[in-house]
Order: sequence, then structure tokens, then C-alpha cells
Amino acid sequence: MTPALEPLRRIAAYAVATDPQGRVLLVRASTRSGTPGVWSLPGGAVDHGEDPNHTVVRETAAETGLSVAVAGLRDVLADMRSLPHRGVTIHTDRLIYEVTIRGGNLYDRVGQPTDLARWHTLAEAEKLRLRPFTAAALGLSAASADLRPEEAPDFPSFYAVPGPDGLHRAQRFAAYAIATDPQDRLLLTRIAPGYPGAGRWHLPGGGTDYGEQPGTALIRELVEETGQEGRLVELLGVASHRDAASLGPEGYPIDWHGVRAFYRVVVDAPTEVIVGDVGGSTDAACWMALKEVAQLPPEQLTEVTAEALRAARLA
Repeated sequence: MTPALEPLRRIAAYAVATDPQGRVLLVRASTRSGTPGVWSLPGGAVDHGEDPNHTVVRETAAETGLSVAVAGLRDVLADMRSLPHRGVTIHTDRLIYEVTIRGGNLYDRVGQPTDLARWHTLAEAEKLRLRPFTAAALGLSAASADLRPEEAPDFPSFYAVPGPDGLHRAQRFAAYAIATDPQDRLLLTRIAPGYPGAGRWHLPGGGTDYGEQPGTALIRELVEETGQEGRLVELLGVASHRDAASLGPEGYPIDWHGVRAFYRVVVDAPTEVIVGDVGGSTDAACWMALKEVAQLPPEQLTEVTAEALRAARLA
């Protein structure tokens, strides 16, 4: 049995880098980590307000000595990991990026959470002890030493903590849908009064639950928020936005950092749109023809909606 541990959440970004021989770059956890000797992709936690694109470049350089450039988003994964020696269970939303090497030299680190960086063929990597997200990202079935809780612990959907300046901080991972139907309509929701962006058209979706994969969370949110059943088609991208003094129903300013994955979703059999979360952040939802969406003034759309539409090439 996994002991009762304090639940935590974080967002992290990782690099998939390959060399001309097709080898992948991996780093080894040191004795300072919870799983010494286990290998993973280079990367780490997204700092508050930091764009994950910058995180993966910064963390890869720190762990390997190599400078990289982001080539594209490969996948978004989530997992839970129990660390009894620290008294915590951590849910991590992991953004996996394809990167290219710009230069630098591999080096070993002393006294850090990772101590080695090496190139491995996929056949070699499969024989290593890999973190589960690394094996999944590389399409391998390697064994892992991670300790996973038997069930997800309770964790609030909204979680803010005091920052170093005294202002509360909140970092949230969410998944949203560019959801279309056979009539070339887009499913939109409207933000309710009292919430940031009130009155603007937004995408269906929202924050993921602890222990939940983003794609699973999105399909659940689609049903709960609008009554529509959809199917995932593809991951379109990730948006990062910081509002340094967001004011919502809490009644006090919050330094808010949102990281949002957006997916293309198809609703094959659209039905009447029903807002399920009455009294929540959504006060209306509707199907809107794509040509009408294209004619909406920018100030009537949320930032994440506009960015997702561009990624889907619908704007």
C-alpha cells in the first residue's frame, strides 16, 4: 500500500533530441533524486509564468551542456509519481518537444538531480530503466522504478499559494477543444460575468483533474460543459499565458499562469447545446458557423481561442 502523501501538481517540459546516427539524448537521475540510476528525457519543471518553450531549452542546457532549438510539440502526457522519502505524490503534466541541437558539449554534473547525459540508440534505451513518460514518448516498453499511487488523491481544482511578493500565485494546466461538426460549425462557450474575460467567446474544456490524462479530461469536459460527445483527432499545440494580477470570483488579485493544450475534436452527431455547469464560469454555449467565427472582432474572443484557431488554420 502507498502511504498517505501530500498531493502536489506541476507542469514540466522535455526534449526529444536525436543525432545524425538516430540516437536519442537521455539523462540519468543521480542519488539526489527519488529514482537514482533511472534515465529520462532532459527537461524539468516550468517556472511560474515561464513559456514551456523556454523551459525545455533552459533545462536541456542545464542538464546536458547542449543548446537546443524547439522544432515542434510532439505530445502531452500526464502521470502520478509517489515519493515517500519526500512525503509527496506528484501529478505532472509533461509537454514533450522535438528539438534540434544548436551546439555545445555534453558534460557530467556533480551533486545535481541528474549526473550523466548520454546518446543511446532506441534498442539500448529499451534495456535501460526509464521513467514511464520517457518510454511512452519514445514508443518503448522499458521497465520503470516509479512508485505510483493506487488511486488519485483529492486535490482542489483551484489551488493558489502565496508568492515571494505576497501576491497569491496559481499555475494551472488545462485542455481545450477546437470542436467541429459535419456542418462546419465550431462549438463555442461564453465566459460568465465575474470571471476574467467575461463576455468573450471561449473554447469548451478546462482544467484537468489530478491523475487525469489531458485528452480524457477534454472529452469529459465537453460532455459536462456542453452535452456534446466528441472524439479526439489531433493535438494542435500548447499556449502559455500569464496574467500578473487576474481578478476573478475569489475577490482578490492572483498572479495567474495558465498552460493550455488544445486539440482538434470532431462531434459526429451534434445535439442541442446545454450548459451543464450552471452558475460556473460558462454562461452560454452554441454552435457557430466557421464563417461567422472568422468575422468576430478580436476583442470578442479569448486569447487561447484566437491562438487555437490559428493553429487549426481556421483564422
